[in-house]
Amino acid sequence: MANIEEVLLGLVRPLCTDPDSVVVKEMPSLDEREIVIYVYAPENDLSRLIGRKGVMAQSLRTMMQALPHGKKHINIKFEAL
Repeated sequence: MANIEEVLLGLVRPLCTDPDSVVVKEMPSLDEREIVIYVYAPENDLSRLIGRKGVMAQSLRTMMQALPHGKKHINIKFEAL
């Protein structure tokens, strides 16, 4: 099983102007059927990661759902540093 944080970090870093400042963390969830992952990035990169009308964020979520992670739903949230 691939480390979900590392995979998402590998997808997100090339999209940012300052890739070293991007942090991806898996957080505990109250729902055992859900994996919550936060992407922390500078504000100027955050808008690039979310995209217009959330298209880029939705694309990242779709790619992450393709990973083998059991029957859990992956919930990705974006926050500014």
